[in-house]
Amino acid sequence: MQHYLDAALYESTFRQRRHDIDYYVELARRSGGPVLEYGAGAGRVTLALARAGIEVVAVDKSQPMLDLLAERLGEVPAAVRARVRVVRGDMRTRRALGQFPLILATFNVVGHLQDLKDMQAFLARVREHLTDDGELVFDVPVPSPDELEADPDEPHRAPRFKHPTSGQWIRQTERFDYDAIRQVLTVDSEFQVEGRRDSLSVPLILRQWFPRELDALLTYEGFAQVRALADYTDQPALGDVDMLVMHASRRPRG
Repeated sequence: MQHYLDAALYESTFRQRRHDIDYYVELARRSGGPVLEYGAGAGRVTLALARAGIEVVAVDKSQPMLDLLAERLGEVPAAVRARVRVVRGDMRTRRALGQFPLILATFNVVGHLQDLKDMQAFLARVREHLTDDGELVFDVPVPSPDELEADPDEPHRAPRFKHPTSGQWIRQTERFDYDAIRQVLTVDSEFQVEGRRDSLSVPLILRQWFPRELDALLTYEGFAQVRALADYTDQPALGDVDMLVMHASRRPRG
């Protein structure tokens, strides 16, 4: 995907996002590991898990992101590096990864599953890899009316940031275009180096998964004890919620 071709730029865009990491680390500690992490990217969550003493199988489809993860693994102590197994693969099709008491799909990676068949294929892989008492945990943003109803021609300015390799200041604007029939939101991000006229336009296409839809889908696809929690807390998702954190266990066999 074009959005992940410049892995360093992508990571810089979300460099302030850390509040979810402690949540996932605590879940991993409770599970005892190992953890299967889908959408591991450049290791934002992966490395935190490994530093906490948890073995991780990190799966991602993007080679540029995995290259950056490999670079980062080369900079950590050998004991931390030994806890991480990196696998390039598609979350819908990659099999035979092992059995795990905790499977994570972090930072809205399920937003890349753009239709029902994609989600069903992903959940089938999860069922294959969960231990009998294991748990799947993934996060999605609660669809925002401001984004879904936005004028696609109206730019929204994001805070500027410094590119991690060039050191140049980057200005970012976003445009939102929602297809209500397909439930797909296109976020067109434009990056421009300060003082220059040329810019880079990078589209990001995300399926909008609604809370009741996820609850029904997980139940239908063989999961039980489905819970929707609010914003990386142990509180139920009620009222004003930004991120929905879904927990589900595999329905017992037989």
